[in-house]
Amino acid sequence: MKIVFMGTPDFARDSLEKIYNSGNEILAVVTNPDKPKGRGMKMIYTPVKEFALENNIKIYQPLKVRNNEEFINEIRELNPDLLCVVAYGKILPKELLDIPKYGSINVHGSLLPKYRGAAPIQWSVLNGDKVTGVTTMFMDEGMDTGDMILKDEVSIGEDETTGELWDRLSKIGANLLQKTIEKIDKIVNKEGKTLEQIKKEIGAQKQGEDFTLAPMLNKDMAKIDWNKSSYEIKSLIRGLNPIIGAYTILDDKKIKIWKVKIRTIDEIKEKFPELEEYEYRINGLENGTILFSDNKKGLYVKTIDGVLEILELQGENAKKMDWKSFLNGNNLQSGKIFE
Repeated sequence: MKIVFMGTPDFARDSLEKIYNSGNEILAVVTNPDKPKGRGMKMIYTPVKEFALENNIKIYQPLKVRNNEEFINEIRELNPDLLCVVAYGKILPKELLDIPKYGSINVHGSLLPKYRGAAPIQWSVLNGDKVTGVTTMFMDEGMDTGDMILKDEVSIGEDETTGELWDRLSKIGANLLQKTIEKIDKIVNKEGKTLEQIKKEIGAQKQGEDFTLAPMLNKDMAKIDWNKSSYEIKSLIRGLNPIIGAYTILDDKKIKIWKVKIRTIDEIKEKFPELEEYEYRINGLENGTILFSDNKKGLYVKTIDGVLEILELQGENAKKMDWKSFLNGNNLQSGKIFE
């Protein structure tokens, strides 16, 4: 198949690499403009651009796609069979989506229609979901509203972070895109088909209206509310790892928390047998109170419904480290309260 590929991050690069190595003809890639990064403000290529450069694929980096007739005409002149879009980052106009003979295909990091929007993988972790997946769909003018083609469902690990799930779904999405292309290729090779005939024969399904929006993340959501349940706090920490990072405040200093474990009362009693009346000790304490700070047994914080053991954290202007290293260099006393 002759394909124009649109995408930006590593999640998209995996799909591009998969379909390129599967023998499809990649006419061009479209990716976001280079951005300055770091102290030296060096211009950084997107992962998709890096792959295109390595493989001598034509590259487009328009500042905008909508109302950009010059760019749209250039894509039209390429005469692609398919437009494949993976995490490109912009809603595309109908005049662009209508160019390919056999439709425009998107790889979306959720089991549609559950999460529509820019951050479906992040929100599945933030919301504490047990199951997620990847969906391929024919694109339309709406935001992730097109007819669904294939799905691949996976379980989310109890301690899995957004970063870990992102990497896993990236590979799954790449395989699903190639399967989708193969299914379309088999249909169109039989005889000339219209897009509507292709959709019907491939079994594309309309989406229902039972969906949740998954907007971009922002720093305002990163502060931990210790009045929430242990599970909710853990989901926030996992969901913002490695993007942004959940944080708390102690003595006017920000501490990012990267990894925690939910502990039961029985587990705490076993670790601290000297505390015969554990329940009595925490009854009435403010949520966010450091219950125990022991460089041999760990760091434990009270929540509204139990205890979180802090496993990995990061002080201001410091590196991420495990709890033992952190406690060796920081005085976190029992009884202090995280804001």
